[in-house]
Amino acid sequence: MFDRILFPVDDSDGAVAVRDNIYTLAAAHDATLHVLNVADTAHDSVTRIGDEVIDTLQQEGERLVEKVASQAAARGITTETAVIQGGVAATIANYAETAAIDCLVMPTQGRSGIEERLLGSTTERVSRETPVPLLTLRPDTEPLSVPIERLLVPTDGSDTAGAALDVGIDLATAGDSTLYLLSVVDTGLFADELVAQQYADSLSAAAEDIVADARKQATAAGVEDVVTTVHNDESVAAGIRSGAAEIDADCIVVGTHGRTGLDRYLLGSVAETLIRTSPIPVMVVPPVGRTDTEQPV
Repeated sequence: MFDRILFPVDDSDGAVAVRDNIYTLAAAHDATLHVLNVADTAHDSVTRIGDEVIDTLQQEGERLVEKVASQAAARGITTETAVIQGGVAATIANYAETAAIDCLVMPTQGRSGIEERLLGSTTERVSRETPVPLLTLRPDTEPLSVPIERLLVPTDGSDTAGAALDVGIDLATAGDSTLYLLSVVDTGLFADELVAQQYADSLSAAAEDIVADARKQATAAGVEDVVTTVHNDESVAAGIRSGAAEIDADCIVVGTHGRTGLDRYLLGSVAETLIRTSPIPVMVVPPVGRTDTEQPV
């Protein structure tokens, strides 16, 4: 399913920790692994030694990509390498588009304090710009199981959720996986508990219709094992995490939703919340037709 996988590398502990899982994924799909390092132009990287001017970030990037490419080649994986100067998130997104990447894989990296709330991690910023599915892996994750046995696809019936469903169906078909379809009724939308109770039945009924429609699409596409469920929870992200834990899911496949303005940075999206908090891999699927100039959430 994935012919070209992109792994942006740096010297962080997270990037080192997920390498084996990325090699496993590339080998299982017989994919070409694109190894990219972005020499961040926000940093002064030029050093003068005598009469020689040396771009230290460029040199370090070349060392990193060659090291990863050598490790991948030892496992029989075909690689392509690149070191590009620019802003990190935009450069990764642009490379994914121009190189016709099928899947982008990055580690989650924890931050703390106000910086995380306002800016988020590099992986979160890439999730807002990527034109291709982004698979996020926790550095402390267990060895990746390929093909994935239990896929969870949350859906709210929107077009962006539909894009994630399409990818989930393709993964389930290719891997003969069990596809779990989940719709979460967000009870946190109602400040008054009595009001929430009044609308609970109608919202749950609508959610049941949503997962039923998704099931029809999955079975029509040839997925044999499909399970549907509806959860009530105080937030969509909490409901998804709870649903994933109940079925011991191996991966969550979720769509991104457009949002602009200050709330995008202060609140984040369901996808970004899952990237930050999910104990299992999360694949973020952008809306169909996204370009790197859009500002999705």
